[in-house]
Amino acid sequence: MAVWDDLVGQERVSAQLDGAARDADARVTAEAQRAEVPEASRMTHAWLFTGPPGSGRSTAARAFAAALQCTSPDRALGGAPGCGFCDGCHTSLVGTHADVEVVRTDLLSIGVKETRDLVRRAQMSPAGGRWQVIVLEDADRLTEGAGNVLLKAVEEPAPRTVWLLCAPSIEDVLPTIRSRCRHLVLSTPSVAAVADMLVRRDGIEPEVAATAAAATQGHIGRARRLATDERARARRAAVLRMPLRVADVGGCLKAAQELIDAAAEDAKQVAEEIDTKETEELRAAMGAAEGGRMPRGTAGAMKELEDRQKRRRTRTQRDSLDLALIDLTAFYRDVLALQLGSRIALANTDQQDALERLSREGSPEGTLRRIEAIGACRTALDRNVAPLLAVEAMAVSLRSG
Repeated sequence: MAVWDDLVGQERVSAQLDGAARDADARVTAEAQRAEVPEASRMTHAWLFTGPPGSGRSTAARAFAAALQCTSPDRALGGAPGCGFCDGCHTSLVGTHADVEVVRTDLLSIGVKETRDLVRRAQMSPAGGRWQVIVLEDADRLTEGAGNVLLKAVEEPAPRTVWLLCAPSIEDVLPTIRSRCRHLVLSTPSVAAVADMLVRRDGIEPEVAATAAAATQGHIGRARRLATDERARARRAAVLRMPLRVADVGGCLKAAQELIDAAAEDAKQVAEEIDTKETEELRAAMGAAEGGRMPRGTAGAMKELEDRQKRRRTRTQRDSLDLALIDLTAFYRDVLALQLGSRIALANTDQQDALERLSREGSPEGTLRRIEAIGACRTALDRNVAPLLAVEAMAVSLRSG
């Protein structure tokens, strides 16, 4: 299995990265043999991967990093780098390669200090691999100061350093940085491609895979979670009951509170899984005693971890609420499609009865106003309006739309 196999519906991007990896391999091989380095090359030192959520930006960057570190002997026989099996590929993909640094954040921004640490690392030569690769999964969260720190490193990179930046769109990255990167645009994969991936790679039943892929409209990560996590399916079903429960003001307020609670529960589940692992790893690294007591002088590190986890829980809850609102938008889009007699495929095929009921009871104009109300709620949340107030206002608008 080649490293590109996990790039669902991104054949054009895979071909471009494969070509660059071949040229990068030729360059490293020529330098090692002190031969003439080929002048023409599809390889460059900085790349920017953009695309909508779920399109596979980070997956593409990680696959490219693995191909750059590939040590398969087949390369000498004309094979392409990125075999997926050698030590270089495997350790890059699982996150243990010494020369591949993957940076992601669950916080709202990446600051100057973290970026300076990255830039210092980028100046080093590869420890044992073929390239020093820095994968910055959330380049859109760089503060302005952090972006200016990164700019210098991207302008004058070390000879064997490659920067792989990921962001939702090119506008989310400073113009001075994006102008120095080769830009690759990923598209949302088709529902059929995501469903096929779930069946082929995760062993999901075809019917469950098709429903999950349609419900998430090609978002690979959300589709996998929906297909494999019964609690995620239950929370989504609770969210999509909201349109049927806003007949009066009391129902609106109750439905709003339940939506907030569902997002909090979703965030709690995600946080617990990550927090427990992080805490145990830090305790082990700090030499916690068998009875649970921490050595002296380690309280500060534990407090810093707890503060970071608290900030991440806040961010995760915001993200969970936003995903619930996206699900609501898709629901009303399906209602509008039925009202207009559109032939587009419905996202929420498992909610057929509710969709048909609301399409009969309302008008296209009313449905559009409801979609606008959800958009206004998302905007309010971005502006740090209290979540419950924003959702309550939206719920009342869904009733009167």
